[in-house]
Amino acid sequence: METKIYTRTGDEGMTGMLGPRRVFKDNARIDAYGTVDELNAAVGVIRAEGLDTQLDDYLKIVQDDLFVLGSALADPDPKGPFFHAIHAEHVAHLERAIDTMQAELKPLTTFILPGGSKAASAAHLARTICRRAERDVVSLSHVEHEPVDPVAIVFLNRLSDFLFVLSRLINHRAGVADVPWHPK
Repeated sequence: METKIYTRTGDEGMTGMLGPRRVFKDNARIDAYGTVDELNAAVGVIRAEGLDTQLDDYLKIVQDDLFVLGSALADPDPKGPFFHAIHAEHVAHLERAIDTMQAELKPLTTFILPGGSKAASAAHLARTICRRAERDVVSLSHVEHEPVDPVAIVFLNRLSDFLFVLSRLINHRAGVADVPWHPK
């Protein structure tokens, strides 16, 4: 028999977390990993634009890492099996990718607006979702009895930098100029 996708266990606004704990769906922890899930979907939209193999490979790893981050945030127990699932190596991988991508770009001389190609615009949108995820995780870290591994915050901070550089590189490789901001 096929398992049904709906369980009805959340019909009253509650959801389960790792372990026996149930919380309201507007809980700060649910917000945090929900935004990470949204970010992962936004990265999928970038990938759907048909990037070159190098950039798609980077984003596949990012999606995998975001799934790991979601599980880390869903584990409220510092001694739990997923709490420390994001490591400094995840951050270092992003930094290496940023350095590789940035080596292909001219230095910025002005602020840029989100835009250019469709894929670059999707990367900018993902960057803003990433910043929101970072804010949500920082907010969660300030809630009493809701610990967060600090590496999760560092990872999201670095990922937003990665997505910014990615957006510029996508435009560059497509022969599309970044959109400079010209204040009035």
